[in-house]
Amino acid sequence: MVLKLYGFPISTCTRLVALICKEKEIPYELIVVDLTKGEQKTPAFMQHQPFGVIPYIVCFATLQVCTEEMMMMHALTGRRWIHPLRVPCYLSLPHQEVPDPGTLGLIPTDLQAEAVFEQAASVEGTNFAANAIPLAIEEVFKPYTPCLQTNEARAAEYLATLNAKLGAYDVILGKQKYLAGETVTLADLQHIPFGALLCTAGHADIFSSKPNVARWWNELTSRPAWNAVKDGA
Repeated sequence: MVLKLYGFPISTCTRLVALICKEKEIPYELIVVDLTKGEQKTPAFMQHQPFGVIPYIVCFATLQVCTEEMMMMHALTGRRWIHPLRVPCYLSLPHQEVPDPGTLGLIPTDLQAEAVFEQAASVEGTNFAANAIPLAIEEVFKPYTPCLQTNEARAAEYLATLNAKLGAYDVILGKQKYLAGETVTLADLQHIPFGALLCTAGHADIFSSKPNVARWWNELTSRPAWNAVKDGA
């Protein structure tokens, strides 16, 4: 059996998980949970994902995509990973049962490199995602949601803050190729889905106006794994 990915094809979080699967060469089967019909809030779905959000995955030890410790714990039963932000981290980890497939080092195992990665991941979460996600909510999601109206002032504030934060990125990326050093990590890849969404919303200049950020962003969005899932997981 292959890894089962429960999500919506064009969802940003679902495509992030699919992106990591492609990077790590992990085959998966997409089980569509239709957000337009509210299927993520049905009792049947919430038996497996009690928070009623997507994506979540079910992996099987027979796939040898779980670590040895997890295989011992769960034998041949399905192991559910339900937190959308932790699923990419789990998939990025080296797997002890088989040689590490696909892109190496998405989460480094060397102690010093791992510390630098954790710092870069924190930068993404507190500086990029903390502004990009609410900006996308205001400008992309609210217009398509009945009874919700975009708060233009709040959107402008998020955009200004994000633009300033990416100015700091430009300094970092002027000294190294990626956020955690000279090799790509999950900290970089996690920017892609919401960053791409903001580009389609007319904000590509937050990347293109900064030379080092532009080089980094163009490299990330040119990766074959992203091109394979950018239009849908």
